[in-house]
Amino acid sequence: MKIAIIGATGFVGSTLLDEISNRNHQVTAIARNPNTTTHTNVNWVKADIFNVSELANVLAGHDVVISAYNSGWTNPNIYDDFINGSKAIQEAVKQSGVKRYIVIGGAGSLFVAPGLQAVDTPDFPKEYHAGASAARDYLNFLKDEKELDWAFFSPAFEMHPGITTGRTGNYRLGLDNPVFDNNQRSILSVQDLAVVIADETENPKHHQVRFTAAY
Repeated sequence: MKIAIIGATGFVGSTLLDEISNRNHQVTAIARNPNTTTHTNVNWVKADIFNVSELANVLAGHDVVISAYNSGWTNPNIYDDFINGSKAIQEAVKQSGVKRYIVIGGAGSLFVAPGLQAVDTPDFPKEYHAGASAARDYLNFLKDEKELDWAFFSPAFEMHPGITTGRTGNYRLGLDNPVFDNNQRSILSVQDLAVVIADETENPKHHQVRFTAAY
């Protein structure tokens, strides 16, 4: 397959790049500041996601576009930048002619009780509230998208560099509610997040819906 990854230098994007390229797909790695890599099947491209026509030209001809775009957790304008950037990417995908679009969003929009999303609970970390709210609001916008075969992935609540389980290849899927283990933890390593997304890319199971995964 020919797969485009937006945000390929980030925490999630770089791990996803490794997983998908190791499966011998042709990858276009898109970033503001591209890296160099030893993968022979990776083509790095510098692109501005807010330049819709430029990005659409880069994306044209791919089988799948995966967005791991993050406007930066320390960005004081994270909410507006994430919303506007995500909408620009979505429009670029449409203009490119690619139909399959996978978005890696946030866990804050998962429902922890009927009608109650995690981002709206009193204990939700304040430092992540703006970013999580942006991801939640973009998901609501994406739900109105009828042309693209999109899927929106919400990671486990505990998915950060401190998770050291590495790549196990094991996970359980869910939709709008978090997946908990026997200790009532929703946890997944970034390496296994990459496995989830790579598996979904190769064998699509989720169409115009949000899904999640954890151990």
